[in-house]
Amino acid sequence: MGPARDAASAAGGTNAADAVVAAMMDAGVMRLFGVPGGGSSLDLVAAAHRRGLPFVLARHETAAVIMAATTAELFGGPGAVLVTRGPGVANAANGVAHASLDRAPVLLVADGFTGAERAFANHQWFDQAAMLAPVTKAAAKAVEPGTAAGPMAAALLASAIAAPRGPALLELSGAAARAPAAVPPPPGGADTASAAPDTAALHAAMRLVAGARKPVLIAGLEATEPASCGALHRLLAALGCPGLVTYKAKGVIPDEHPLFAGVFTGGAAEAPVLAEADLILLAGADPVEFIPRPWRYAAPVVEMGTAPRATHYTTPAVALHGPLAPALSSLAEVARPGAWAAREIGDHRAAWLARLANRPTAGGNRGLSPQAVVEGAQAACRRVGADPRVSVDAGAHMFPATTFWRASRPGDLLISNGLSTMGFALPAGIAAALHDPGRGALAFTGDGGLLMALGELATAAALGAKLVVVVFNDASLSLIDIKRDARALPDGALGWPRADFALAMRAFGGLALRAATEEDYAAALDRALIAPGPVLIDVLVDPESYPAQMEALRG
Repeated sequence: MGPARDAASAAGGTNAADAVVAAMMDAGVMRLFGVPGGGSSLDLVAAAHRRGLPFVLARHETAAVIMAATTAELFGGPGAVLVTRGPGVANAANGVAHASLDRAPVLLVADGFTGAERAFANHQWFDQAAMLAPVTKAAAKAVEPGTAAGPMAAALLASAIAAPRGPALLELSGAAARAPAAVPPPPGGADTASAAPDTAALHAAMRLVAGARKPVLIAGLEATEPASCGALHRLLAALGCPGLVTYKAKGVIPDEHPLFAGVFTGGAAEAPVLAEADLILLAGADPVEFIPRPWRYAAPVVEMGTAPRATHYTTPAVALHGPLAPALSSLAEVARPGAWAAREIGDHRAAWLARLANRPTAGGNRGLSPQAVVEGAQAACRRVGADPRVSVDAGAHMFPATTFWRASRPGDLLISNGLSTMGFALPAGIAAALHDPGRGALAFTGDGGLLMALGELATAAALGAKLVVVVFNDASLSLIDIKRDARALPDGALGWPRADFALAMRAFGGLALRAATEEDYAAALDRALIAPGPVLIDVLVDPESYPAQMEALRG
């Protein structure tokens, strides 16, 4: 125990680590995730323990950031992560990039260097803020004792929450963390007044909505907020028009809703319904959610977003910036049913599903079709009365997972869409299971993505998380293999010997099952979904259907 900590303890006082943790809790942080090293991270773990903020030890820093970002997405407030300096920050960079491009408010607290430390050593030092500058909204340093670390943390958390949401960095040295510091009182009640949309722009949008005969509504990641979601439903009902969702907005318009018309990515699968539109309403759909393809549609666009977009897919006829719910509610007041017939919307939905359906019957020992893996899991949930949130990794299996997993509420399906990073599903599933232990979680992951996050199986086992990990095991980078075209590549460039993930899960202390047929898979799911802790199902998958699904989806 250092002198500063001794002084603070003897006086019955607190230190800067306490002030930072207090700022986190005041902002609504629910858990602190991380991989501690020396320096400030241990002081933060101790302060979190004193103050009742749960700490979750991850096995890799990027996984810790993904857990914090997922927690933030699910409850609407900020997430928080601690890492050590140098390699801890470098390892966290991919997770921070995910939080940035998927618009998740996260505070990363990294151990920092005092001026005295920098004077005699370069060990583990690099400019951490500069490295993360492209993927953070704000950064601050509290590295010298006496620096106001608590107010700095509060300001960074506020920046992370402000639209568009994203991550922020606080560098906190061990010396500063242990220095005595007063914990300021909690901030007063936040101003909850909603900013009204620009009057002229709102009136222009209302005129377009009132005059549209065949509008189409697209819900994006910002529409998952409860008030926005409710207002969107009122507008959709008033218009009686097709409604699409992005991957991250899955469940904002339930798959079972009669006006649901499919998933919007900017690709080919949803093009037929949008080609008929005379007005396109984008409700909280961020350009980071769209694939890099030219905008296909001539209809005017009304863009509604919490903040102006840095990238423009098309020039909107009208842009409304600010809270979504007031804008959506105002448009609902003038909306009237147009020329869309319910049967016509249903036909478009059925055609969208048919374009993506590809469920070949695998013979011999080739394994299950990816679509069968997804549909089998949902059928098993119905059989046993399970209702898990689903996390989906990047890779070819995301096509059937995002299409055929039927969602009914925002947050039912979790995905890294802006960054589309592999290694997402397992840590996101752990965070979802911790967030709502009653529901638990189901992680759909490819073998490549799981190999990148394999250590988090140990995290799930140690936590006893109610999590089912379903591995699409085809021993290859299937999505990248589709993109190879006619390129001649060396053996092993896009694949590896089939891994025994079940054996790995058992080594970490979890339950592990295998399946190579639909019958084996159904039995494994029935067992896994009622288990109290983590279970891995290693599923032999036939990748034959992936190329056709990608072609249908993206064109």
